[in-house]
Order: sequence, then structure tokens, then C-alpha cells
Amino acid sequence: MAVAPVLVGTAVALAEGRARALPALAALVGALLLQITSNIANDLFDFERGADNDDRIGPPRAAQQGLLTPEQLRAGIAAAVAMSVVVGSYLVFRGGWPIAVVGLLSIAAAIAYTGGPWPFGYKGLGDPAVFFFFGIAAVCGTHYVQALEPSWLAFVVSLPVGSLATAILVVNNTRDLETDAAAGKRTLAVRFGRRASVAEYGLLLFLPYLAPPLLWWATEVSAAVLLPVATIVFAAKLFRTVAAKRDGPSLNLALAGTARLALLYAALLALGLAWP
Repeated sequence: MAVAPVLVGTAVALAEGRARALPALAALVGALLLQITSNIANDLFDFERGADNDDRIGPPRAAQQGLLTPEQLRAGIAAAVAMSVVVGSYLVFRGGWPIAVVGLLSIAAAIAYTGGPWPFGYKGLGDPAVFFFFGIAAVCGTHYVQALEPSWLAFVVSLPVGSLATAILVVNNTRDLETDAAAGKRTLAVRFGRRASVAEYGLLLFLPYLAPPLLWWATEVSAAVLLPVATIVFAAKLFRTVAAKRDGPSLNLALAGTARLALLYAALLALGLAWP
């Protein structure tokens, strides 16, 4: 999911004739490092807060399995953050204070999602945070460090990217509804129940398919922007699975499938945007 917004942001810059290889590569590495930071932090803090225990039905995690100690995971977080700062320093040099603000907020969010005194992922705020950081901030930020000015098109195409990124989280939270509730993790799935969570997943999964025809109708992009619409058959299959299944293995497969769908959609959208 870290790759998808970089592809789309770079495609907008390429369509404008302002794509730059080194900033695009740095944005990609930075996005991957932030994803790694978040994953390690979630592994550590969910374990310490009791959300990951012997009843976990999601993919194995290092702390819960005893593969790494909390101290080793903290060292991993520190290393990933340090590398993020190194890459981010170049991006700040390139893009100035807006990139510095987004970068610092992204690092803070990666850790504070499940860590710190007020983990916002435990308060039901994970969904809007993922939508913003993996959609709007990542796509617009990737475009900005190349073009050095904002773009309304980058903002518009960031919305379907953020929507599909959030759908990944919703599958995760739907699967973990019962264990999260027991651990006091008040995700939206816990707050409103499984039926509402499945409905949210459906909206996040299918609303992005309105974007390609609207872009074709309202802008000067080529008909190639309609390419992502072909992936709707995969979206329909994933929705049926999440709506019907409750067991961990099935929902784990849906989780991975949603991530693959998000990347495929973004790759086809990027191709359509950059098509001459």
C-alpha cells in the first residue's frame, strides 16, 4: 500500500511533464520506511496492550509469537525512523516546509496509531488517518516533491487511493472485532458492529470506481484512465467474501486480496493518467 500512492502521484507529475526520478524514488523509499515503522510499532504496542494474544486470528506477529523481544522491536522502530529522517531530509530540502510538516506528522502517526499515551487507533480514528496519510498526503506529497507546486488533479486522484487503503484496514478490523473489543480497542468495527463495518468496506471498495469515468468526462486525460474499472470484478469477489465469511483464514485472504486490488487499481490509474 505504500507503493500505490507514489505511483499515482508520480503519474500526475509525469502527465504534467514535471516528473523527477530522484524525488520519486526518495518518496517511494520514505513511504516504505513509514509503513515498516507502523508495522513494527503495531506489532509491539498491540502486544503490550493485550490486543495480540493467544486468541489472535490474524497473520502471526513477532512479539505475540515470541520471535522478537519488545526491546528488539523498539530498536527496529528507532532504526526505521532514523532511516526515514535521512530520506526525509532530502525531500524537505527539495520540497521545503510543507514536506517537513507532512513528514513529521507521518512519523508521529505511524507510532501513535497504537503507541503512546493516546493511541488513536484504539479510539476509532484509524480509518480517517489511513485515508489521509495513505491517500491525500502520500499522493499529493509525491507529486509536490517533483512538481514543487500543488495540483488539484493530484488531490482528486488521491481520494480513490485513500479509499482503497482504508478498505484494507476495515477488513483487518472486521476480522479482529471480537479480540479488539476484549482488549478495549474501540475501532469503528467495534463501535458500530460487523454489519456497519461490512457496509463501510463496500463503500470504500466501490466508490473509487466512480473516479475514472468522472476524470475522463471532466478533464483532458485519455480514455486510458478507465483502465482501473476492469478491476471491479475482483472488488465484487472480495466484498462477497468479507460479507459472508467470519473465519480468520478467509478474512486474512481477503485482507491480502484487498491490498493487491489497491495496488493494481493504483498501477492502472497511474498508467491511464500518464498515457499520452
